[in-house]
Amino acid sequence: MKRLIVGCGYLGRRVADLWNRAGDTVHVVTRNQTHREEFEQWGLFPLLGDILLPQSLASLPEVDTVLFAVGYDRSSQASMHEVYVEGLRNLLEALPDRVNQILYISSTGVYAESGGGWVDEDSPTKAGREATKACLDAENLLQSHRRGVGCKILRCAGIYGPNRLPRRDDLLKGNPLPVPADGYLNLIHVEDAARAVDAAAVRGVPGIYSISDGAPTLRRDYLNELARLLDAPPPKYISDGETVSPRGATSKRVRNDRMCKELDVQLIYPTYREGLAAIVQEDDA
Repeated sequence: MKRLIVGCGYLGRRVADLWNRAGDTVHVVTRNQTHREEFEQWGLFPLLGDILLPQSLASLPEVDTVLFAVGYDRSSQASMHEVYVEGLRNLLEALPDRVNQILYISSTGVYAESGGGWVDEDSPTKAGREATKACLDAENLLQSHRRGVGCKILRCAGIYGPNRLPRRDDLLKGNPLPVPADGYLNLIHVEDAARAVDAAAVRGVPGIYSISDGAPTLRRDYLNELARLLDAPPPKYISDGETVSPRGATSKRVRNDRMCKELDVQLIYPTYREGLAAIVQEDDA
């Protein structure tokens, strides 16, 4: 199989590794010459390009599968809408004709629920924060675009893993946390997320999948466990009346039934407890 990954970052690199080890031809788009050389050493086929510069995408290869897993660089001068929506539009216009499927990495943050209830792929969505609006606009663009046939939208929960543990630095420093202790947190380990992307490419049908471990936890429980594993002070939370981050103020519980049943994803880390323990143990080794 011939694959193209646009956004070969924290998640995209894991997917590239899976496909490369499976014997697929993996092309990746990168803006960075250093990353280009690194990807070549891995046995990938990198090309320099920028989704915000349509002319740089003029020579995209013929592939079977495209993965759009672009993250937002907060140091960028571009808006989230420009990156997620206009960047995707530029890619869609530049793709060769014979692409069988497009996988788009979205977010479970698009679900409207904020009172701790359960959600699945059919639940209402809401374009609230800038990020969720950009994700929904990108989803709508993909589904309505002439190249959107065969698109699979993967709404990922919070991705964690080595070198990416939510609130780790704040806990170690003893900083008060700008999140409600009793709100729900939805997570998936990056290795499981990568395997879910691969499963969607192989077994998924066009449509939407929620990519989560299916074991929502109260933020308090997650943070207590992480603090224990790190030998950090007990978590502290901001006082009532102080600013809570908009993302932290949401609370929902994401079901992963469709991912498990239709994609047959067998989780390596079925809850955050197994995932955190493995990461901290690896860091200590």
